[in-house]
Amino acid sequence: MSSRDQFTSKIGFILAAAGSAIGLGAIWKFPYMAGTNGGSVFILLFILCTFFIGLPVLIAEFMIGRRGQKDAVTSFKEQAPGKPWYLIGWGGMIIAGLILSFYSVVGGWILSYLGRSITFHLNSSNGNYADLFSNIISSPFEAVLVQGLFMLLTVVIVSAGIKGGIEKASTWMMPLLFIFFIVLVIRSLTLDGAMEGIKFMFVPDWSYLNAETFLKALGQAFFSLSVGIAVMITYASYLSKSEKIGNSAINVASMNIIISLLAGLVIFPAVFALGYTPDQGPGLVFIILPAVFEQLPLGGLFLTIFFVLLLFATVTSSISMLEIVVAIAIGDKPEKRKKIAWIGGIIIFIVGIPSALSFGILSDVKILDRSIFDFVDFLTNSIGMPIGALLISIFAGYYYTKDISRKELATSSLMFNIWYILIRYVSPIAILIIFIQGILPLFK
Repeated sequence: MSSRDQFTSKIGFILAAAGSAIGLGAIWKFPYMAGTNGGSVFILLFILCTFFIGLPVLIAEFMIGRRGQKDAVTSFKEQAPGKPWYLIGWGGMIIAGLILSFYSVVGGWILSYLGRSITFHLNSSNGNYADLFSNIISSPFEAVLVQGLFMLLTVVIVSAGIKGGIEKASTWMMPLLFIFFIVLVIRSLTLDGAMEGIKFMFVPDWSYLNAETFLKALGQAFFSLSVGIAVMITYASYLSKSEKIGNSAINVASMNIIISLLAGLVIFPAVFALGYTPDQGPGLVFIILPAVFEQLPLGGLFLTIFFVLLLFATVTSSISMLEIVVAIAIGDKPEKRKKIAWIGGIIIFIVGIPSALSFGILSDVKILDRSIFDFVDFLTNSIGMPIGALLISIFAGYYYTKDISRKELATSSLMFNIWYILIRYVSPIAILIIFIQGILPLFK
């Protein structure tokens, strides 16, 4: 049997896992969710939910993967022989592939904006960025072309392996992500009127402290950590047995929160300073932000930096989703990696074409009153991920003996007991709430 690829360092693993978590959820979705749900109270609830509900499940995935040292399916088969727990691995692979099929569509939009920004064509829309966005996503040729280019980039990185592809990409993309963010935050905070954006983020408006805000913050915290689809099980399987997984998980969760807050610090001060409102919804990044940067000195440069940064975050997430597919398909034959990465990438690209076309020539096609893109999003985020995370928390909290968990975590008694209570009681209940809330629209 061929030797299995591994991360060469703890920092390489943390950056790769953080890259998986820090994607569109942190930079695209977090600002508009905070913007439409009162800012500071949503942010506070998001941080609390990340540490007390999302983090225990993330630690559970790290435990299962590091203990198994195999792909997600084989890890469950070997740790629970004769039991159907391995279906979590297969389910995670399918859900990750489906997520990547529409995630690559958004990745393509980012490439479109970046290309226009670099070639100075983004401002040729005469400030009508709503029409520009509509034209990009509704053009069949452009939507599919850029989706394919994004998948090509993802496949090239994953086909190069853990050390030569995923770890290498993550170890230069993630530090650049932080550097670019700091540059943009400084620019945003130096605008006249930026303090209103700071107040929006950090001075609580307690009128937003209600069940609806809590549920949305809970969902954002949960999904932004990439738990529930066995991606983190896969990454942790490439980790040395000597690494402390609890510390690594805390680092990943903390980095995800920091990047989310930095995204807010780039967007909200600029939005308030230039007279916009923060409750613009999903169009905040693609419609409002270009209009905001257009009014700044050197705004084109800063907007280009932002889309490079957004591309980095999206790619580090997409490679983790393709990796679980590749890891399961190659099993203990790493020499098949390149071939499987290309085959998997092409299949996912083809599956994603209807999502790419769902804002144009397939816009009239509806599934449960949703566009194809929105239906795949709903199927994965509202059904697939919560079911996967619930099963993972039950496996770690109830199938593992307490002694196994204690040995794997190798932490203080206090920290272990806190995690054990959270994974057995708090996280499963919270995940069930997310799941029920997510599927309620089906019954209206």
